[in-house]
Amino acid sequence: MDGSNHSRVSEFLLLGLSESPEHQRVLFWMFLFMYLATVVGNVLIILAIGSDSRLHTPMYFFLANLSFTDLFFVTNTIPKMLVNLQSQNKAISYAGCLTQLYFLVSLVALDNLILATMAYDRYVAICRPLHYTMAMSPRLCISLLTLCWALSVLYGLIHTLLMTSVTFCGSRKIHYIFCEMYVLLRLACSNTQINHTVLIATGSFIFLTPLGFMVMSYVWIVRAIFQIPSASSKYKAFSTCASHLAVVSLFYGTLCMVYLKPLDTYSMQDSVATVMYAVVTPMMNPFIYSLRNKDIHGALGRFFLGKSFRG
Repeated sequence: MDGSNHSRVSEFLLLGLSESPEHQRVLFWMFLFMYLATVVGNVLIILAIGSDSRLHTPMYFFLANLSFTDLFFVTNTIPKMLVNLQSQNKAISYAGCLTQLYFLVSLVALDNLILATMAYDRYVAICRPLHYTMAMSPRLCISLLTLCWALSVLYGLIHTLLMTSVTFCGSRKIHYIFCEMYVLLRLACSNTQINHTVLIATGSFIFLTPLGFMVMSYVWIVRAIFQIPSASSKYKAFSTCASHLAVVSLFYGTLCMVYLKPLDTYSMQDSVATVMYAVVTPMMNPFIYSLRNKDIHGALGRFFLGKSFRG
């Protein structure tokens, strides 16, 4: 196609999961409920940890940051989707789409890196308990979190800047709930080979390296737990990791449903899988971490009922 026929798009159309008015009404209330549940759940986790000095430990420090990331993540996508479901105008500007893409890519990477850091925290707590205070000092925790933010910001910038070099023509309809990288690359009419190459290279580093690190951490953790003589001590040690394992499984499980396939086989039917990692996972995380966590329950009780509450 001749380059003169390629025009810089000014906007895209976010059509969402369905164009049926009846379905859109149902989807609006469903996503509104899920968004409010996500916001309330993650805000409560942050308030509980921030207000109780007993929870000012490395594990809860990273959990609070995970909740903040999830809160930021859903706020980047769901409010715009709710507006689109209630409006006849489904347009999102080119700049708005790239902004949404940047935060989406960055925050998914940040979620992943924080989960890897939390796995390291559990490894040190269980495998090297006598060195835990020194090994997970406040300075190191802040340094690890800063590194997570720096890598995720860089990751988002790389892919967003590469997307600015992509030319779009023809259909500008996005049958998705937000501006997602794979979908945008499918709409491109210019050569996107460099985007694919960088996506595979950086994605392998940002996602597969932390995943390998988490797997190795849990291999050592399981070995250490089996060496504990007391059954009750084994259960207590494992229970401190169970929530993290559940969140990691949910995160990578839903992510693989969407991205563990070639770009040319990517289908609009993957929208449901996208909802799983983009909406359901951030909503479920605070419930998974707080469901059987007496420390969180006690902190929330003291926050709302006063210091006399005993969790």
